[in-house]
Amino acid sequence: MKTPQFSNRLLAWFDMHGRKDLPWQHNPTPFRVWISEVMLQQTQVATVIPYFQRFMARFPDVATLAAAPLDEVLHLWTGLGYYARARNLHRAAGIVQERYKGQFPLDIIAVQALPGIGRSTASAILALSSDQHHAILDGNVKRVLTRFHAIEGWPGKTDVEQMLWDLAEQHTPSQRVAHYTQSIMDLGATLCTRATPSCERCPLSDGCAAYEQGRMSDFPSPKPRKTLPVRATTLIMLRDSHDGILLVQRPPAGIWGGLWSFPECPVDEDIKTWCAQHLHCRITASETWPTLRHTFSHFHLDITPVHARAHEINGIMEGSNTIWYNPASPKALGLAAPVQRLLTQLSGDNHA
Repeated sequence: MKTPQFSNRLLAWFDMHGRKDLPWQHNPTPFRVWISEVMLQQTQVATVIPYFQRFMARFPDVATLAAAPLDEVLHLWTGLGYYARARNLHRAAGIVQERYKGQFPLDIIAVQALPGIGRSTASAILALSSDQHHAILDGNVKRVLTRFHAIEGWPGKTDVEQMLWDLAEQHTPSQRVAHYTQSIMDLGATLCTRATPSCERCPLSDGCAAYEQGRMSDFPSPKPRKTLPVRATTLIMLRDSHDGILLVQRPPAGIWGGLWSFPECPVDEDIKTWCAQHLHCRITASETWPTLRHTFSHFHLDITPVHARAHEINGIMEGSNTIWYNPASPKALGLAAPVQRLLTQLSGDNHA
């Protein structure tokens, strides 16, 4: 199939079946599209929609986002995961506010220079908001192109990715770039899905090499499997006499950077001794909960929660990175998903 046929078929399909009522498609300013594209990284549309709506209600423009405390940004991100995205959004908003007087830049080089924005995201922002001629290559597009052209090899490999970029650029038309960009993303999300693609309804099936060869499940080639290492930690869910729960803010870098969590104790340490040395309090009772596993992109983390009662807590004062959290009247804090789940359990827990 020639390149114009590829885009023409996609655009004709989009006009009939494409998604045109997503929240960020209404008034698609560069700012709104930017927020949506970052949220949609590694996250499905249905999950993103309520987060996007809450985020926009609180941060309708660059200036509001740049001026907000990071804690509030992380709080509104809680549950979406990949929290570096939220930290980068906040940093980038500050740069846009300072360097571009709050106006999101419309130059591809300037956009790519912002924290957390790579080539494909920058291209999507400018294509969708300003109809600029830039090709994108997100996960959905990679799947469509690898199947259509029967591209062997994991798309994360440099040579394979470059081949896909070349094809993405060849297929991107000079007109209706915003609609084309949305159409190829929609095709990957709704028809050319990972499992059981709906090839009989696909506008590109006539000419798709994978479909013609009956090899749809072979593309894209999977990432070489690697056994993830396992780490372990103990999270101390410490209560005071007023049922407040001690939370500490994690360092800006590393896992759960900038989020609030329970104090973290090495697994080989005695809880009472560690609390006396590091939290300057005496534990009067403790209960070990079942271990839970949280998986990051590069490792599994086995978390052992320990619910403890503290006595003589004068050494623990609220400060810039510690707080006594009241589940009955929660503050707007950025919380890692496992911490939020454990706090929910604690709020209904009656154990001493």
